[in-house]
Parts: sequence; C-alpha cells; structure tokens
Amino acid sequence: MDLSIIIPVKNEARHIENTVRSVFDYLKGRGVDHEIVVVANRSTDDTVSIVNKLSLEIPTLRLLNYPNRGGKGFAVREGMLRAQGALRLFMDADNSTTIDHIERKLPYFKQGYDVVIGSIRVPGYQVFAGSEPWYRTLLGRVSGLYTRVLLLPGIKDTQRGFKMLTAKAAQDIFSRSTVDQFGFDMEMLALARKFNYQIKEVPISWRNDAKGSNVRLKDYIQVFFDTLRIKWRLLSGKYDRPRATAAAKPETVQ
Repeated sequence: MDLSIIIPVKNEARHIENTVRSVFDYLKGRGVDHEIVVVANRSTDDTVSIVNKLSLEIPTLRLLNYPNRGGKGFAVREGMLRAQGALRLFMDADNSTTIDHIERKLPYFKQGYDVVIGSIRVPGYQVFAGSEPWYRTLLGRVSGLYTRVLLLPGIKDTQRGFKMLTAKAAQDIFSRSTVDQFGFDMEMLALARKFNYQIKEVPISWRNDAKGSNVRLKDYIQVFFDTLRIKWRLLSGKYDRPRATAAAKPETVQ
C-alpha cells in the first residue's frame, strides 16, 4: 500500500464526512493505493456513527474507536502503528490543510527526507482570515520560541496537523512516543532527530475552524510541561527502547 491517511477525531461530527469524502475522492481520482484510518477518542457526538455509515460506501475507510481513552497524540499514535502504508500522513478532521498538499511533500521523500511537515512559518505559507484568534496566535508564537530554544532548534512550526512520515520512521518514532495530548508533535520531531531522520518543513495553506477547535488555554500550559518531560526523557535515555510493538486494542475496529 502506498499511503495511509490518519485522521484523529474527537466530537468532529460537523466536519468528518466532508473531510473523509474529499480525501477519498482526491486519492481515488489519482489512482493512489491508500487507506483512510479514522481514530476516534472519547467522542460523545455522532462522529462514530457517521464514520460507520461512510465505511459502507468507502472501501478504503477504517475506524478505530477508543471511547474510554483519548488525546490527539494517543489517537495519532494508534493510527500510525496500525497503518499499512509505505508513507503515513496525519491530518486534522476539520480539513484545515487539504489533502492536495501531499503534492508539495512527495518530492522530498524522493530526495531522501523521512519526515515532511506542514508549516505556516516558512515562506510560501498562507493563513486564511479568521483561522485563529489573536491570543492563540500570540500563545503559539511564544510556545514556538520556547520549543525551539529548549528542544527543536531550526524547526519553525511544530504544531500544524499535516505531517507525513515513512513507514520506518513512523514505527521507530511512535513505538517510543509517550505524550497523549497536543505536545505529541514536539515529541515526534524530537524522536525523529534523535534517530537521525531527515526532516523537511514545507509551506501550507491553513484554514482552521477556530470556533470548533478542541485546543484550550490549559493545553498550552500542558505543552509547556510536556516539553520539559520530553527533554528529560531524551537526556535520560528513556526513549532508547520501544515501549511496544503494537497499539492498544480499540473497542471498535472496522
């Protein structure tokens, strides 16, 4: 299989059908051998039932449902470890960066890169009006500076939800990752560096549903402490061995 698309979801009934359909139509139209893996974590709205219905007509769609475990990092890790694709991309359920952006990423894998990430901090990016309130923009910039100084020098945007990895990089990284919440992006990139995977940051267009976002002020605070924990784990050798070779068992696999 060429490509796995992992979509972590928590209460995304507003967006998930349009996102899954757009991904499937795009990849099918280009003849890409693929799978779409939706990973529901603690969803209490109609997200799971919507995905179940979609799976009846979209043959490449799979659902992993974890009603009692959660966090975006947890969901991405589960999807990555169960995926089958030679390349594995995770993207946001609200389609904030559309699937056609993979065309910007694929050439870099041919050049030898292992991890290619979307960014709104490198030349060529576009952020649509209303995508983020001013206070989140400010918090994001402060958090980004802190992360670059302490953990990831040279990477300008660690948090965009549009990242693609080779299968080997995904297995090595996510079999060791520990962060279940929004700090998982930083941990993923720190592990990529630890194991000498080549990282490329490419510009994207980003249209975020700010009103429907699950990110809260407490999440920025959590990312602050996650950064410290990741740094400590790197220095203490806690990442040297994989935690597991298989993901946790979901309640629903389809």
